[in-house]
Amino acid sequence: MKAMVLHKSERRLVEEVLPSKEPADNQLGINVKACGVCRTDLHIVDGDLSNAAFPIIPGHEIVGEVAAIGPQVKGFKIGDRVGIPWLGHTCGTCPYCVNHQENLCDHPKFTGYQIDGGFADYTVADARYCFPLNSSLDWAEAAPLLCAGLIGYRSYRMAGSAKKIGIYGFGAAAHILTQFAVKQDREVYAFTKPGDAKAQQFAASLGAIWVGSSDEVLTETLDAAIIFAPLGPLVPAALRSLKKGGAVICGGIHMSDIPQFSYDILWGERQIKSVANLTRQDGDEFLRLASEYQIRPSVHRYALSDANSALEDLRQGAFEGAAVLVP
Repeated sequence: MKAMVLHKSERRLVEEVLPSKEPADNQLGINVKACGVCRTDLHIVDGDLSNAAFPIIPGHEIVGEVAAIGPQVKGFKIGDRVGIPWLGHTCGTCPYCVNHQENLCDHPKFTGYQIDGGFADYTVADARYCFPLNSSLDWAEAAPLLCAGLIGYRSYRMAGSAKKIGIYGFGAAAHILTQFAVKQDREVYAFTKPGDAKAQQFAASLGAIWVGSSDEVLTETLDAAIIFAPLGPLVPAALRSLKKGGAVICGGIHMSDIPQFSYDILWGERQIKSVANLTRQDGDEFLRLASEYQIRPSVHRYALSDANSALEDLRQGAFEGAAVLVP
């Protein structure tokens, strides 16, 4: 198998040819057809997340075909289309797992972080965390649904019945979530980097009713705000646009420090929440609804060997939508 590998103390992936693994008892072997490039991959490569199992193959927005099946796996057959998300293994015995909160498992392992991921042409994965995929989606279009879509959906669910939703940071997750929210007759207010006219035009084209810079304060109040950009100062900025009883939801795994802010913008039973991983229920629900709503991510395709270029383009904000590696 060909793979792009990250070694300890390196900040660049290396293309290698490795022996492919046979699936263990509860695993599937999967021919990777596409793998999205997520900002979390960038955090891993940049060293912002410190618990990677080096050397590691990044990538956790994986879609492909089942090529081999472990002896204890049921419900899959050779040739099935499947998706593999960020959460790749849970213990099944901790209080969170027992309470159907496996996203908070005390002993998890994550795809592309502690488990080799999809920046490769083949991978193995725990069958419990492999989701069947609708055959109508293009491989590359399907890939971002496995993290940008899923984490966006979990963030969206935490916003409850909010009608007016502010989204801060208009990248892969935001552009999928905007399509989803519009389908459900919610109002999306898109906050982008100051002066980013391309991102604002992109947000408007997807149905956002207001677009502007993240340093702008609305004259009306939001029911909820979701922050995807990894910038702590956006938390007090979002609070200032929030109605009483509303919530600011931080959708990323990493964020810079949140600066000090005055209590009056939090008072009034406003809340700050974080999103952690996903549950299998999230995956089943979101992928079914994404198919029903005909959600179509905007993707920018890269060859597997160009993974470093895709990461750098993501860092520089060189495209709208999502980057996807296609082996």
